[in-house]
Order: sequence, then structure tokens, then C-alpha cells
Amino acid sequence: MVTLKSFFPFPFVQIPTNSAGLIEYRAHPFWLQKYCPSHERDMTPRCCSCERMEPTDTRYISLDDGRKLCLECLDSAIMDTHECQPLYFEIREFYEGLNMKVEQEIPLLLVERPALNEAMEGEKNGHHHLPETRGLCLSEEQTVTTVLRRPRIGAGYRFIDIRTEPYRLSRRCEVTAILILYGLPRLLTGSILAHEMMHAWLRLKGYPNLRPEVEEGICQVLAHMWLDSEIYSSSGGEGASSSSSSSSPSSSSSTSSKKGPRSDFEKKLGEFFKHQIESDTSPAYGEGFRIGNQAVLKYGLRRTLDHIQMTGTFPV
Repeated sequence: MVTLKSFFPFPFVQIPTNSAGLIEYRAHPFWLQKYCPSHERDMTPRCCSCERMEPTDTRYISLDDGRKLCLECLDSAIMDTHECQPLYFEIREFYEGLNMKVEQEIPLLLVERPALNEAMEGEKNGHHHLPETRGLCLSEEQTVTTVLRRPRIGAGYRFIDIRTEPYRLSRRCEVTAILILYGLPRLLTGSILAHEMMHAWLRLKGYPNLRPEVEEGICQVLAHMWLDSEIYSSSGGEGASSSSSSSSPSSSSSTSSKKGPRSDFEKKLGEFFKHQIESDTSPAYGEGFRIGNQAVLKYGLRRTLDHIQMTGTFPV
């Protein structure tokens, strides 16, 4: 058995030598957490947020839909609809700071995975991020089961006593609700919400039916900008990274500085969520983001949006 030093926050990981007496291991591309290749086949749990594998000396929390959540991500996880409303107001302010105010009052509901999947099947239109969708902007009238009360941790590191209730969505405009998967850290919940809010903004502002790479791409740009503004504000305004937020007033619109300093892990987690957006390999979400981000960096957000509205494409 050979001990290899791994990346924060797990100090050590033990990896045995193989039959040839050599050390063979894999490493997460962002966290650099080292693990034996056998764990890719033996169902070792991964955190549904940060993707790190569950170490042998730590138990992850089990959500009722089969997802696992590490204790560091659990620390800032948002667990019910009521708890998410302050974050919703912050992101509405973020959009206002970009001169993109969403006029309509759109219900925001946190839901379990089965409810999200059921709502997704009820939508006539829309493209979704497979293999897992974690947020939806709805345009159809539906009854959605929302998480009403934060669950508590019971025996076996499982959440219990989750309380849900049906919520009937009525169509008063082009958007009936935004749904987000419950149990995700604040920064991930916020980036998903910023993405879905952009879908809502596009529909409410009368943008034409856009190709997936354009619509999902610009929605990912806004999610990335929000994350960037959060990381920028938590660093005290010094050394902002050169990303899409540098071409807009987004860094001044975040209210996250009112919440006090973040832990080192939460700052690193924000960088990880940005990395996920930047390195996504899918044509719509990944390539769409990269093309859209370059357009915003070159022309600014407003000119990019005007070009999309006129042509249905990104400016080049």
C-alpha cells in the first residue's frame, strides 16, 4: 500500500500497487483527488456537486433521490423553496445591474429529481443538459411538487422528514416557473438559477426561437458571469479574473458581500463550477458558451444580445 498526497481537503489517499508492482491511479482534473482505477467500476459514491469521491474515512450524506452530498458542499446547500428566495432576489438584482430587469414575478421552486423529470416531460419545447438536468424554465401550465420544508439528517447519514406539496402553475406570461434541484450548494444553485433566469428573460423579451447552441450558450455566459461576480466580490474586489464579467457591470450588482467572507473551500468550489462551464464538451452548452463568451468579451453583452435578436446568431 502506497500513500500519495492528494489535493485539498482530503490529506491522504491510499492506493495499492498493481500486479506489476506499479502504482496506477486516476486524478480528478480539477481537484486532483487521486484514486485507484477500480473505484470507477465499484460504485464508489461521488458528491453530486463537486464530483469528488467519498473517501474511506468520511461518510457522504444520502439524498432521497440517490444523490450523495459531501459535508463541505452540504455546508452551504439550499434545501427548500423558502430558503432559496433570498438568493433569487440577489440574482434578480444581478440582472437589474446589467439593465436586464425581469419585470414579471416568476415563481421559483426547489424540487426533488422525480418532480424535475416529470416537469421536463411536460414541456413541449426546450433543450436539456443530459445526462442530468438540474434546472428548468417552464412555459406550460403544470402542477409541480415542491420541497416545502428543509429535511433533517437521520440514521445512516440520510435526509429524512422532507415535506413537499403540490404547486399549481398558471400561465400569465411566456414563463410559468423556474425549477431548481434541491440540495445543491449556494453557488451551484445560484449559477443554475442565473442560467434559467436568462431563458426567462429571452422569452419575455420576445427573442425568436434560437438554436440550442445560441440560447444555451448565452444562458451559460450569464451563469458564468454571476459566478465570476461572486468570486470577485468575495476577494474584496482585487484581481478579478479576465472573463465575461469584465465586459459588464456585473461585479457591482452582486449583494453577496453582505454575507461576509466565504470559506476557502467555497471559493474553490466557485472556481470549480466555472471550470465545469468552461470545459463542458457538449455542442450546445460547451461550445455555445465558448462562442458566446468570446462574443461578449469582444462586443459587450448588450451588442451581443442585440445581434442575437436580429440574426439568431452570435456576432463574430
